[in-house]
Amino acid sequence: MAAKTFPIDHVRNFGIMAHIDGGKTTTSERILYYSGKNYKIGEVHEGAATMDFMVQEQERGITIQSAATCVMWGAYRLSLIDTPGHVDFTAEVERSLRVLDGAVALYCAVGGVQPQSEQVWRQSEKYKVPKIAFVNKMDRVGANFYAVMDQMKSQLGANPVPMVLPIGAGESFSGIVDLISMKALRYDMKTLGKTVTAEEIPADMVEKAKEYRQKMVESAAEQDDALMEKFFAGEELTVDEIKKAIRKGCIARTITPAFCGSAFKDKGVQQLLDGVCDYLPSPLDAGPAVSADDPYRDGDHRRREVQQLLHALVLEREPSDAEPFCGLAFKIMNDPKSGGKITFVRVYSGTLKLGAELLDSTINREQRISRLFRMHAAKQEPLDEAHAGDIVACVGLTETRTGDTLCDPEHPITLESIDFPAPVISVAVKPQSRQDNEKLGVALHALAMEDPTFVVTFDQETSETIIAGMGELYLEVIVDRLKREFNVACDVGAPQVAYRETLTQKVESEYKHVKQSGGRGQYAHVCLRLEPQEPGKDFEFVNEVKGGVIPTEYIPAVEKGVRKALEAGPLAGFPVVNVKATVYFGSYHEVDSNEFAFITCAMQCFKQGFLKAKPQLLEPMMDVEVVVPEQYMGAANGSINQRRGRVEGMDDRGGMKSIKATVPLGEMFGYSNAIRTVTQGRGTFTMIFKQYEPVPASIAKTVIEKRIKEGKVRPSAE
Repeated sequence: MAAKTFPIDHVRNFGIMAHIDGGKTTTSERILYYSGKNYKIGEVHEGAATMDFMVQEQERGITIQSAATCVMWGAYRLSLIDTPGHVDFTAEVERSLRVLDGAVALYCAVGGVQPQSEQVWRQSEKYKVPKIAFVNKMDRVGANFYAVMDQMKSQLGANPVPMVLPIGAGESFSGIVDLISMKALRYDMKTLGKTVTAEEIPADMVEKAKEYRQKMVESAAEQDDALMEKFFAGEELTVDEIKKAIRKGCIARTITPAFCGSAFKDKGVQQLLDGVCDYLPSPLDAGPAVSADDPYRDGDHRRREVQQLLHALVLEREPSDAEPFCGLAFKIMNDPKSGGKITFVRVYSGTLKLGAELLDSTINREQRISRLFRMHAAKQEPLDEAHAGDIVACVGLTETRTGDTLCDPEHPITLESIDFPAPVISVAVKPQSRQDNEKLGVALHALAMEDPTFVVTFDQETSETIIAGMGELYLEVIVDRLKREFNVACDVGAPQVAYRETLTQKVESEYKHVKQSGGRGQYAHVCLRLEPQEPGKDFEFVNEVKGGVIPTEYIPAVEKGVRKALEAGPLAGFPVVNVKATVYFGSYHEVDSNEFAFITCAMQCFKQGFLKAKPQLLEPMMDVEVVVPEQYMGAANGSINQRRGRVEGMDDRGGMKSIKATVPLGEMFGYSNAIRTVTQGRGTFTMIFKQYEPVPASIAKTVIEKRIKEGKVRPSAE
């Protein structure tokens, strides 16, 4: 089936992003129902949501994987991606925002802006994604639309502009006031909200509606000098002028149009969809796809010469079918039914045809599209071709990874990839039988291809397979998928914190690697200068060798050796971060020197120097928000202090008290049960990764001693 050629200015690629339990999937289900994509509403609490099709999602009532669909709303085609709200699955949000043109930032009318709300907002700002806001759950006790607007300003630095106002709140929530038409909209519950009636604004809301419409018109006028003159002259702005100006401000990210409703009670979602069409950008508004400025920022020196050739000029691809094809692979999913690999691709330019030979310019491999389709959650709609602005799925891209660029082999380009956070927690997995052991490697490889934040390593010292991810829940889901999808049964060890190592002072280190055992020997001599980098800065390698004391062809081997040493630091066997290494001197032997000798020498030189540079153990710190009834604030504060936490602030949160704190991840295991115990089951918490900080000396000593005892550190590092 050929993809329908569709006016690209009437295409909207958007996602719904929010904190956990904000109502994203419930909102998505209403979008599917009102657009006619589904004939009935699937409810999350019944395990029947279309967009939550994984068994684990249906059982747990949460979104784990981002799910894509495509619907029509009037004259517009909307490609929707429903993203997870739980912080453990933040990679799904990251990769979705990289390829979306706009987003709906969804908030609970009671809970307001939560830590995960701030996280996804920062993610969207990184990719310069325009947003509209939807304040959901206006039917809940304690709902306050205006408080959420204030929180968006104070906590996100946003400029929300209400386009609607709620009529009532909590049990009295009965509809919305549309500030464009200045009409009250009521929803017929017999038709599940499909039938909407416009009537006069309730008398007690007329003045407030006039006040907020004036603010909306003023915000619109500020986006255009001609409109501003008209506004100050006392002339009325037309509806078309208001909408165009609001859209301009939304695309420029100077304002965030705000809507409200209750998806579960079937109110307000239609107006949200109108807002998506009216204010979010089309692929044309998003502008051209641009080649990456720095193809070497990840330290990958493979195919350097080819990449240098490809990136000699900054290239662009306009969002047009007339341009050469280019797209970004932003998500990989294993298909349990076919046993194959599905690659999701955002088409930025050109036409993608079934059977096409494509270049994966990131890895310089040509591959062929064997199947092409549009996804509707778990269902597949076969296609013969896809066009600029489309989001589609492909089979046949066996070597392509998340973040790779696909393009016309005759017109190569490499787009900016996707940055993912490093995992913060790990567990050891042990297959229960020899048969399971044979299948484990295949299964873990497939899962690692799906998610770059899932890391698999094999500890040679202990013969353990270590899996690492973004949180306990994430790893629970991975183990469950191993059992259900891949039929691999595993025993799982206790969660372990993903510590890091760094140095705190500048040192110089010298090492000679000399090995002679008859015949040709090994010789390498390396001098390194090691320096601390500011937190979060990537590893930097500098070559200051002069006079050819180390031949040029061996410098990459020195860098390779240093990078290898970074993988397991000599202090406790954890990855080393925030380091700059400079090779400035050395020597070689015309016969005995080789690449392997310089790799080995550089590794030992780094480790020797690192231990002299006052090394330090770092631990992941989490932004934690604890929400409790006021009478339990003392107990909640005490529970944070007991875990080496720092209370950063307290405020009101929907009739409850919110405590914001920074707490080491290692102290948060089992906290769910602890907070429920001290608050008689009424306390909840959320947490997201914040940063790495030095571990207190006494605790660092304990961690290091344990690692030595477990054999995770080589004797030379003891």
